[in-house]
Amino acid sequence: MSDTSDIDSVTLEVTRNAAAAVCEEMNANLIRTGYSPNIKERRDCSCALFDADAEMIAQAENMPVHLGSMPFSV
Repeated sequence: MSDTSDIDSVTLEVTRNAAAAVCEEMNANLIRTGYSPNIKERRDCSCALFDADAEMIAQAENMPVHLGSMPFSV
């Protein structure tokens, strides 16, 4: 685990929003290109970014039920 005390608040917020935007784009592409009706029509999917230690960095806000289960699926 790295020390984040040397990161200023502006850089942290820009990086956090960039990671969230990547997840939202992944989710939009999955829905757009998915063949399954569960994904394409019901939007029953989630996308997230994880680091090398399998810690979740960011997640798309699509399925609230997936919020707690995504870290356990990695």
